[in-house]
Amino acid sequence: MQMKGAIQIIEWEDLDKRKFYSLGVFMTLTTRATVYPASLIRTRLQVQKGKSLYSGTFDAFCKILRAEGVQGLYRGFMVNTFTLIAGQAYITTYELVRKYVNQYSPSNTVKSVVAGGAASLVAQTITVPIDIVSQHIMMQGQGEHLTRFRAKPKMVLAATKHKLSFGQTRDITVQIFAADGFRGFYRGYVASLLTYIPNSALWWPFYHFYAEQLSLLAPSECPHLILQAVAGPMAAATASTITNPMDVVRARVQVEGRTSIIGTFKQLLVEEGIFGLTKGLSARIISSTPTSVLIVVGYETLKRLSLRADLIGSRHW
Repeated sequence: MQMKGAIQIIEWEDLDKRKFYSLGVFMTLTTRATVYPASLIRTRLQVQKGKSLYSGTFDAFCKILRAEGVQGLYRGFMVNTFTLIAGQAYITTYELVRKYVNQYSPSNTVKSVVAGGAASLVAQTITVPIDIVSQHIMMQGQGEHLTRFRAKPKMVLAATKHKLSFGQTRDITVQIFAADGFRGFYRGYVASLLTYIPNSALWWPFYHFYAEQLSLLAPSECPHLILQAVAGPMAAATASTITNPMDVVRARVQVEGRTSIIGTFKQLLVEEGIFGLTKGLSARIISSTPTSVLIVVGYETLKRLSLRADLIGSRHW
């Protein structure tokens, strides 16, 4: 157990791994279900040309809800739940790499940067194919004309209009494979790495930094979990702002089927100017705020609930 400022950090060796993984799956699924609508809105905002569909985050939310209902905000969610595997791989890699780096550097910043980047590399390798499919499904409905692939409408006997069945995941998957082969499921992989490795590598050190600074400003009796819950969104907003330009490029590469990251970046600047690089930023921050609160509160609580039995009585929070 390390002391960093007034915040106690639970390390990998302090955990009961059986509890950690069992509770971790529930935490990850709850987090994803909560923030998924904001992720869908962000994707549509980033892929649209100018403001052809939506003028902003709130406008997109209202139009999708009105035209497609609540289900429209959860397009692609079922296939996206497979990223639970990536979530478990992420936290395992993060904790193990922190433990390994600790042999060479006691600096919490160094451990956070290296472990965060490594964890994102592992997670993205698993996540990108799932994201490719789910993002194309996200674009169905009002944004289907912006994507290369469209799910086939199925006639529902009890209804008077066409509705999309759960077969849309299969339809999109088959179309991607037919058009691009296996490589199509890793389109934008490099762009994803260039987005999420820096984002993860920045989030963890900023999170610990903000938590430490808040602990110095807050009353001594203030629960550490509250300080960490505030530090999480602050770190997320910082990391999201820095990495958003690459996230816009990533979304366009994956949804529009582009092959050149640099070419996509240049075209974005030509068509929409420097402000094109900020597209979806507000939606990203909005989605990252509850995500960070849930992750921090959930993850720190998860680690405390998973603390080895012999250490429970010796810790004060």
